Amino acid sequence: MGENLKLFSVWYSPYGSRVKCALQLKGLTYKYIEEDLSNKSALLLQYNPVHKKVPVLVHAGKPVVESLCILEYIDETWPGKYSILSRDPSERSYKRLMLYAILPWVSFSLGYSFNTDF
Repeated sequence: MGENLKLFSVWYSPYGSRVKCALQLKGLTYKYIEEDLSNKSALLLQYNPVHKKVPVLVHAGKPVVESLCILEYIDETWPGKYSILSRDPSERSYKRLMLYAILPWVSFSLGYSFNTDF
């Protein structure tokens, strides 16, 4: 069902963790690739040449970057039984707000930077 999915991330990334949760919620199988951010792999730089950050989801050879974009991509590509973001536009915008407003504070309290992604 995962159709050749790869996830590039680091174990301590809250942004990568939310992508992992979404993939598991949808029941998708994927290959997890742990990155060393002090020595980024050629594949990471190939799939995210502009920002050079994780997480990056690669589906059938095509990269999707930035965790919220990845969540939307997963939700739209595999609609199935569980919805990550609501189908209702008002509820979906509220959930996006919560992801932008709350996760940075959680990340900050854990000692991470509260910029968008790593």
